[in-house]
Amino acid sequence: MLQQTRVDTVVPYFRRFLKEFPSLRALAAAELDQVLHLWSGLGYYARARNLHRAARIVRDEHGGRFPRDLKAAMQLPGIGRSTAGAILSQAFDQRHAILDGNVKRLLCRLHAIDQWPGGAAVQSRLWRLADDYLPCERNADYTQAIMDFGALQCRRTKPRCGECPFAGECLALRQGRTDELPVPRRYRALPLRTVVLLLIADASGRILLERRPPAGIWGGLWSPPECEEGVDPVLWCREKLGLQVEAGDSIAPFIHTFTHFRLRIRPQVVYLQGEESVARVMEARSLLWYNRERPEPCGVAAPVRRLLEQLWKT
Repeated sequence: MLQQTRVDTVVPYFRRFLKEFPSLRALAAAELDQVLHLWSGLGYYARARNLHRAARIVRDEHGGRFPRDLKAAMQLPGIGRSTAGAILSQAFDQRHAILDGNVKRLLCRLHAIDQWPGGAAVQSRLWRLADDYLPCERNADYTQAIMDFGALQCRRTKPRCGECPFAGECLALRQGRTDELPVPRRYRALPLRTVVLLLIADASGRILLERRPPAGIWGGLWSPPECEEGVDPVLWCREKLGLQVEAGDSIAPFIHTFTHFRLRIRPQVVYLQGEESVARVMEARSLLWYNRERPEPCGVAAPVRRLLEQLWKT
């Protein structure tokens, strides 16, 4: 949960998650919708899908015990070298290096590495340095300490250099470059895509949601059906879903930013016509009626949840 997400945001999610899934077997036995429901709002939903898959693999292929071999751990979905090293170090006190964002920042400043740390050559150098600093004992303590040191002491902005025990060895401090390092990635302007989200409402105000494909944005989550801009929504609903609808109001478009692109979302309200259409929707396993009074325990992305709340307020 902490990957790409702040601690203060994660804490309430973490507590709810552990209350619902107190063990690996409980998580593995859960349906994906339960997992995504508790993850809704955290973003980067591939993390939740990978966590769920990994729990099932550990249950089915490793007898319910997390593998203690680094390569075996790295074969689990969503677990790379740094995450595997952190787990094995902290859970089993094994001697493995880690290289999360906090550690990268600390090493880049200590050694005045003036290249973007995401490049292959720099990554290789950082791994060698991380291995060199490993102690011969108390590896669990060391792993936690070096992550906390980067997060709390050698911070991204306003590092506490005046009270740093490494101040005498830090080349970035000596060169007056702590604000410059690590070198940020050069970002290009994010491309803009536009989609229309169809808010299909029935007579009682329920909104039709469909499960998105497992890969891609909001993978596995539930969202209003999506069509391309310029397409007649009434015709699209009839041809794609077999539903008779009539067009309602448009809602002001908004932009949601992902890592690699920006998405301009134009919501369009349409109203379902006829009981026959309702029955057809109820038969489809990839569709559900979302009722705000008795919401389904399913994963809904934060922008979609805000959109639904905005619709129900009008």
